[in-house]
Amino acid sequence: MNKIHYSILILLALLIQTSCSNVLDKEPLDRIQGEQLFSDPEGVRLYMANLYSQLPVEDFAYFRNGFNINGGDPNNGGFAVTMLTDEAVHSEFGDFFRNEDIAWWEPAYKLIRDVNQLIAIIPEIDVTESDRNQILGEALFIRGYAYFGLVKRYGGVPLLDEAQAYSGDIESLKVPRSTEKETWDFLLNDLQMASSTLPEQWSGGERRATKWAALALISRASLHAASLAKFSDKAPLSGNAADAGLVGLNTSDANAYYQQVIESSEVIMNSGAFGLYQPNPASPEEAAGNIQGMFQNPNVAGVEAIFIKGYAIPGNDRGHNYDIWFGPAQLANGWPHPGRMNPTLDFVEMYETYDNPGEITPFETRLDGVVTDYNGFNPSVPYIQFNDPAALFANRDARLHATVIVPGSTWKDREIIIQAGFIKPEGTPVIRTKDQVEVNGKMFYSYGAENVSQYSGFDTYGGNNTRTGFSFKKFLNEDKAVVPGWNQSTSDFMDMRYAEVLLNYAEAVVESGLGDPALAEKGINDIRKRAAHTVEVPLTLENVMRERTVELAFENKRYWDLIRRREYEEEFTNRRRHSLFPILDLRESDPVYIFVRENVPSMEAQNFQLKFYYRPIPGIGGNGLTQNPSY
Repeated sequence: MNKIHYSILILLALLIQTSCSNVLDKEPLDRIQGEQLFSDPEGVRLYMANLYSQLPVEDFAYFRNGFNINGGDPNNGGFAVTMLTDEAVHSEFGDFFRNEDIAWWEPAYKLIRDVNQLIAIIPEIDVTESDRNQILGEALFIRGYAYFGLVKRYGGVPLLDEAQAYSGDIESLKVPRSTEKETWDFLLNDLQMASSTLPEQWSGGERRATKWAALALISRASLHAASLAKFSDKAPLSGNAADAGLVGLNTSDANAYYQQVIESSEVIMNSGAFGLYQPNPASPEEAAGNIQGMFQNPNVAGVEAIFIKGYAIPGNDRGHNYDIWFGPAQLANGWPHPGRMNPTLDFVEMYETYDNPGEITPFETRLDGVVTDYNGFNPSVPYIQFNDPAALFANRDARLHATVIVPGSTWKDREIIIQAGFIKPEGTPVIRTKDQVEVNGKMFYSYGAENVSQYSGFDTYGGNNTRTGFSFKKFLNEDKAVVPGWNQSTSDFMDMRYAEVLLNYAEAVVESGLGDPALAEKGINDIRKRAAHTVEVPLTLENVMRERTVELAFENKRYWDLIRRREYEEEFTNRRRHSLFPILDLRESDPVYIFVRENVPSMEAQNFQLKFYYRPIPGIGGNGLTQNPSY
């Protein structure tokens, strides 16, 4: 098997394997001393499972206020990090950045302390030298992953490369922040060592890190560092932390990090161990089905999956809540909080048409060709008329239809009704207001149906309906009904996959001039071919970044792309995100649909402050660390 993945359920699995291990025959686990735990190889496996469960994987349980957000967290409300970007908005909330968002500090250092305790005891574990090296490789992979989670949030942080022993002097445990460059180099060194000691696959098919996972994480992390260095002048910071190099990298550092992207990616690309899932679809429809299926169940992805986080058991904080938070309101099955993820018009228009490859083609909704008017319905405008609202979205990239539910499309064998209003026969517009009118003996409803449970758009009832004109599909399970309860979803999350490696490589080649341009161009066109494109595009930065946006959509990459390339401030200065309102026009003898561009309702213009490129360091009153700029 080439798909190597781990599960947060390993811990549970080990606990029930009493026939294979005497771990549970020891003292109760809460009283086991470190020496007892590490003296048994199964104890080490148990400990390692706990480390994996703490990894900062930005998955289905990752929201703006932290990792492993499960259950009815009243501060979450289904507000995913992607809703801070141009990919989507929340169906109800309109707030933007808060200081406490995207934080990960105390849990990070708990994980690092736990890893260092394992590293300290590895020489004494009673296993073969080969096994000992593999355990060390896993530990270094986890520590490198942890420091990546820290540095991209906080810049330079305290580096702990060994277990600390408390001697009664709390001051002796305090470690100052290292520079941001030292932090990046430290974690990349951990990952390089991990890649040299980890196996290419585990003989028993265990869900554990491999050489390939370490290399894929190097590809991701070094691209982040390279971008920070290259674009450092776009967002200059000042203050004590900046002066000391605790935040920021030098432009001269960029190419060394790009070279690491290229080298680690090429090892994966040239290995023959990985490829794209279903790379040669016969049609856009087949491509859409393949791609949707891959994210609904990544375990079918074969050679594309490099590192998967598993959710195998529903409930008890071991499942997740994507299906109940983000499915369209019509199919909530009694659950009171659906429809929270609303893809924006800005994002949806990033998907190309097949007849205009390599270009962003806005939806044609007006006969005068205007695509920049977001002022709502205008009776003097000649709108294009559609008998079927889904017709507007035909001929778009298959990945759109694998990712987004568009008005009039089918989900779980049911037409999804997303309608913002109607124009009465005499010309009166009724938009985002619940109303009904009878025309020629037939009743029409402003939201497309009579009852709130029968439509998915624009009604503000409960905050359950899209306000952008689009609902969400990617990752959701189309094969079964929503189970109306917390943590019932068990679809796995593909944390690292081959397509990301190809995109990392292409961006590094374009930005640095290093590497193989022909190989990079082939990579992005292979990704496009998997989406049923037949026309190749040249290797340009614009093409690479567009491909990255649509291919990695909602995989929690867009936020970090804006951060690392220092583009957030450019994209979010008085930024209004946009909706597309499907409206039923009853002025015609046979009713037709028109589409009207609008600013997202009930959402003010958004701004990104320079300080948000880094998160505030918590607890500086006690830990004495230098705070990040402007906090």
